[in-house]
Amino acid sequence: MNQLIEINSSEDILSKYKNTPIALLLEYHNLDKEFTDYTKAELLVGMCMDHRKHLHIPDNFSYIIRTGGANLRYSEFKVSYAISVGGIKHIALIGHNNCGMVNLASKKESFIEGLVSNGGWTSERAEEHFNNFAPMFEVGNAAEFVAVEAKRLRGKYPNITVAPLFYNVDNNKLYMIDE
Repeated sequence: MNQLIEINSSEDILSKYKNTPIALLLEYHNLDKEFTDYTKAELLVGMCMDHRKHLHIPDNFSYIIRTGGANLRYSEFKVSYAISVGGIKHIALIGHNNCGMVNLASKKESFIEGLVSNGGWTSERAEEHFNNFAPMFEVGNAAEFVAVEAKRLRGKYPNITVAPLFYNVDNNKLYMIDE
């Protein structure tokens, strides 16, 4: 099981991320570090699409890809673009508590009912859609998922530093995940 590391000072940041844009993200968001002006993104943030999360960071500091559960498996071209064209060398993957992509099976009926009533779908089409895609987007434990996803991205992009982080929607703080 991965441990969450609370960031209450710069000293709490793991040494492998010190003096990187990942440390700056944590300092901006958690420690109210004074913003620096950026003309070019320093970081790619992969985070959940959840509406309860908002990062406290300067303008132009990062690219942000929002996907269910911070799952970048189906956004790799965008990741590659940020690395190749954008010159990004650091990625922060941010999972969070109470994530809707955890235990998707428990949401099947409301998913189907919502697509029928809100989207105008038939229940058969909505159920087929859920059955086809839910297994691809299920994340299980959110902290463990971003740690595994970080490891996968490190294998795909060996020159890129990838940090798994965790956002607590109850206190709006970021935590490091000690792998």
